[in-house]
Amino acid sequence: MSSRLRIAVQSKGRLAEGGMDLLKRCGLRFAYGRDKLHQRAENMDVDLMLVRDDDIPNFVASGACDYGIVGENVLAEEQAAGGRAQELEIALRLGFAGCTLKLAAAEGGEITSVKDLDGKAVATSYPALTAKYLADNGVKAEIVEMRGSVEVAPRLRIADAICDLVSSGATLQANGLKAFETVLESEAVLIRRKSGRDATADEIANILMRRARGVIDCAQTKYIMLNAPVDRLEAIRSLLPGADAPTVAQIAGRDDVVALHAVCRERVFWETLEALEKEGARAILVLPIEKMLA
Repeated sequence: MSSRLRIAVQSKGRLAEGGMDLLKRCGLRFAYGRDKLHQRAENMDVDLMLVRDDDIPNFVASGACDYGIVGENVLAEEQAAGGRAQELEIALRLGFAGCTLKLAAAEGGEITSVKDLDGKAVATSYPALTAKYLADNGVKAEIVEMRGSVEVAPRLRIADAICDLVSSGATLQANGLKAFETVLESEAVLIRRKSGRDATADEIANILMRRARGVIDCAQTKYIMLNAPVDRLEAIRSLLPGADAPTVAQIAGRDDVVALHAVCRERVFWETLEALEKEGARAILVLPIEKMLA
């Protein structure tokens, strides 16, 4: 086996951009090259294979790559279809490219639940996942497999309903459809084989995963600095989202006010700042955190 870690990454699209950005924020530097299939890291023993998203599970399952960055929806579809994708597992959830696989039908129509699909036709690009979900709910329906433009199927009378990925819901609305059931919540994930992995590649992957967790944690984590009246300190501390143990320090020449610094692991909204201000906090600063290791 190769002593370098081989990662399969989508060659185009949202997962390609998000995956490359994550790897670069984990400290990898890639050499410029003309090869559209392969990129080599300059500062770690890491190689990237740039391939189609639906090929990534097979690249990893076959051993052509050690790990892969793929949409959970793609992995779930391959696993629902059977075959060697069953040997794959999620090593790390990556926190980007979120979407939802949903069942949808004509808004205001007779189909409003999964049970209403019994004896109907459902168009989808995810036939295995859709069939499994319907079977799990005791529903017998015809699966109409489509490779694109699934949302037009009810309007063209190709199918009675659809099962498709939804991000904002705007495409459904534009085609007069309404989602009524969630089949799968999906995001970008790092996948690997459950067994038979190369030990050296795993060591490198563990370093990258530790860094990646730090990057992912930083995405919503903020560093808050403020001045707080001593008599309102506990009330102010209770308003800080996801802060375990903020640092409290004396301010020179002041006995009635302290400086408070905290790492907040949840989102900090304008409403949070306004609530802090209402309790007497002043000089409130919210700063991004670039890197963090727990």
